[in-house]
Amino acid sequence: MTSADYLPFLIQALLAAAITGGVIGASHFFGQRSKNSKIKDSAYECGIPADGVVHTRFSVKFYLTALLFMLFDLEIVILVPWTFIYREFLANNIAILGPILFFLGVLILGLFYEIKKGALEWEK
Repeated sequence: MTSADYLPFLIQALLAAAITGGVIGASHFFGQRSKNSKIKDSAYECGIPADGVVHTRFSVKFYLTALLFMLFDLEIVILVPWTFIYREFLANNIAILGPILFFLGVLILGLFYEIKKGALEWEK
């Protein structure tokens, strides 16, 4: 490969860096926290000052639910590409069904454990 083959990648990387730098720079110069900002201590999003506690504490159940969602979302990220390459592995006599069934088995055992412990029940 010649260096000309890398030119599109270089252009894309430079463009991404320029856009990122431009957005961060514009936020710094024109944003709410700039030195010359007249709205520095005012309400930012809706124009109404916040009443009460600004940062409320979330329940641990919220984080547990988010973590479980990410775990089972990761399962889909692994299973979808596996479905696309399954026939290619069969054509080359590579055993792929066993490892993926083991993977699914561990996830199903984890799901039953979560159900048994009540991790999926929002309110108790």
